[in-house]
Amino acid sequence: MKYDRTRKLFGNEQTLKLHDAKIILLGVGGVGSFALDALYRTGVTNITIVDFDTYEESNLNRQLGSEGNIGRVKVTCLQEKYPGIEAINAKIDNEWIDTFDFSSYDYILDAIDDVMPKVHLIKKYYKKLITTSGSAKRMDPSKIEYISIWKTFNDPFIRKIRNELKKGGFKKKFNVIFSSENPNCVEKGSFEAVTGSFGFMMASLTVRKLLDIKI
Repeated sequence: MKYDRTRKLFGNEQTLKLHDAKIILLGVGGVGSFALDALYRTGVTNITIVDFDTYEESNLNRQLGSEGNIGRVKVTCLQEKYPGIEAINAKIDNEWIDTFDFSSYDYILDAIDDVMPKVHLIKKYYKKLITTSGSAKRMDPSKIEYISIWKTFNDPFIRKIRNELKKGGFKKKFNVIFSSENPNCVEKGSFEAVTGSFGFMMASLTVRKLLDIKI
């Protein structure tokens, strides 16, 4: 049976909650593609994915769906790989966020890597937003945790987001998926064991929140 192992872990009623959930995933790269895969295989299949990019050879080390699809639109390829999901080929900027209707989604998953749209999402939708800090430049997935954005450190990317939030007067409690590991390079080197683990953490948090399991 397709979801037999899921039911054995969560129970029948809880598994049905996952089937009824509606999620939107912003960004389907090295983090987002793994979150999508884990959620879809668990039974969360009412998923909308949003991205504007095409696959490049540099994506092959970490992005599900990239194999054999260089030059193709990411969301189109993933829609073929995961039948039934909705795909939106769009650049996620502040204007797109302001015009898109997020009201029907249980949770918004933010796996994008642009500072200002991330800041805008947090300010507008922090109550149902699950977001990540930087996953590049790291080698050790055991350093990943889910902590207050105000307690993050050693990550220039999330520091920029914190600073922009402070400038905008945002002082609310908000957690992010974060790695405490020191960056191991200057450029954006990446390792699937870490970027994928960020995505798995995002999927796990989503499932536990949907099922009201204490985090």
